Amino acid sequence: MTDSSVGQGVRLLAGRYQIGELIGRGGMADVRVGTDARLGRRVAIKLLKPSLANDPAFRTRFRREAQDAAKMAHPTIVRIFDAGEETVTDPSGNEAQIPFIVMEYVDGRLLKDILAEGPIEPAEAVRIVGQVLTALEYSHRAGVIHRDIKPGNIMIANNGQVKVMDFGIARAISESSATIAETSAIVGTAQYFSPEQARGESVDARTDLYSTGVVLFELLTGQAPFRGENPVAVAYQHVNQNPVVPSSLNPKVSHAVDAVVLNALAKDRFQRFQSATEFREELEAAGAGTAPTKRVSVPVIDFNSTLFGVNPQATAGSEAALRQLTIDQDARGSRTQSRPPVLWIWVGIAVMLVIVIAVVAWTLELPKDSPNISAGLSHIVPKTSGLNYATAASRLRARTLVPEKTFETSPTVPANVVIRTDPAEGSSVQTKQVVSVYVSQGPSAVAVPDVTGLSVAAANAELSQFGFKVGSTTKLNSPNIKKGIIISTSPAGGSTGQAGDSVDLVVSTGVVVIPNVVNQSASEAGATLQQLQLDVTSVPDNKCSGGIVMSQSIKGTQPQKSKITITICTGN
Repeated sequence: MTDSSVGQGVRLLAGRYQIGELIGRGGMADVRVGTDARLGRRVAIKLLKPSLANDPAFRTRFRREAQDAAKMAHPTIVRIFDAGEETVTDPSGNEAQIPFIVMEYVDGRLLKDILAEGPIEPAEAVRIVGQVLTALEYSHRAGVIHRDIKPGNIMIANNGQVKVMDFGIARAISESSATIAETSAIVGTAQYFSPEQARGESVDARTDLYSTGVVLFELLTGQAPFRGENPVAVAYQHVNQNPVVPSSLNPKVSHAVDAVVLNALAKDRFQRFQSATEFREELEAAGAGTAPTKRVSVPVIDFNSTLFGVNPQATAGSEAALRQLTIDQDARGSRTQSRPPVLWIWVGIAVMLVIVIAVVAWTLELPKDSPNISAGLSHIVPKTSGLNYATAASRLRARTLVPEKTFETSPTVPANVVIRTDPAEGSSVQTKQVVSVYVSQGPSAVAVPDVTGLSVAAANAELSQFGFKVGSTTKLNSPNIKKGIIISTSPAGGSTGQAGDSVDLVVSTGVVVIPNVVNQSASEAGATLQQLQLDVTSVPDNKCSGGIVMSQSIKGTQPQKSKITITICTGN
């Protein structure tokens, strides 16, 4: 199957997916619309470049990462339904492997196409990035780091829903690559690199938050914070240059949003937002006009930092590079004093002793009925589980503690009710201690699988795999769907439900009920029987007239596609 044959959709991919027109093209893959012939649903099919499958280790990692990504079901994440590889033959007769991914089809536009039209309104930018961060909250809790957040991986559906795609795929590619330089076009466009990615270091969830900050900057201003003639130049800026404030490029951007963007783009990952939840809450507060609570720190740039393991400043020329590699340790600055000034140490010790003695003496002189001097210095975390967040936060503030809201899915605690706190209820903490309040989002949202066309047993297995239960089973006559096959479900496949919900099934009986068509006109009777998809034979009878049905061979409940003979009056 050549690429052209793939485009024509002549053959089913993996014996199941009919491939349609091209709807997207990228550096590592083409995306085509498709149809799942088994379930009859519309899908998007991403066909990766054959060059990515040359390494058998890649294929193994790719399958594993695709399986992990397929387990994530959230309204802000494009679902992965299937993945594999197809053996194809090029025009020269050489066989190659094409890795493919079958994804949820989203009727909408890529964010990068929307950005091509210029910056968007700050309120809309806050809304879009807020949903991206919601997707990252979910994926990070599942232990999945995206590694390639950029406008080309974000879809905006026609109803405004934000959908993030390609979770887990960048990891499979990056772990199968020899060097970052070889894959800079694949594992994250350089414009959206984090400093740690540019330096070739390990990544974590805060890497995704930096890339999201770059996307937010671009939505607000219409341009990326760092630009250059080549990817290395851009990556170097991520490591060694601070971005301008967005409001200097777009006066509509508030200073509160400026602060959130700069915080997200901190060079040091420990100075950034530490979670997608924190980033989203600060962004939404800034979008509503509230000043950010997290202090924004602009890191000191280390112009001796490395980029992909190379120091661009020190190795600007061959002579400089040689000096850097051959520098003698003894040639570096050394201390001129070999020991600390002894006099100042003894003075410090004496001062400390005087302070300790004074405090002890003052404590002994306190009257017996004096209030406890430790009162107000520590507090007990109050009981908040089972309360709504507003009440829980009020209780914590009453004890001079600082509540911090964090969402968490729970199959047992209702939505918007506090599950627990950290530190736990009853713990003794210092005044103004930050207490994380974990608020239930209810059970995790799961897309109901489409099981129409499956047998009851297969549908039960499919629903159980996604955490659903089979509810009531209703039998319905059908002229064409075989006995025991699912006709429809409630809720319908593709809608959003929650683990533990019941799905009602409508199952075909495999029979039809043939009505009495005697005395009906031949055309009326024929239409009725044709609708039931029966095998109809008409026999003329010239002994009667009027073109009506004189008799029929069978009626009542009969198997599908049954043969029926009707006698029609054809006499004058």
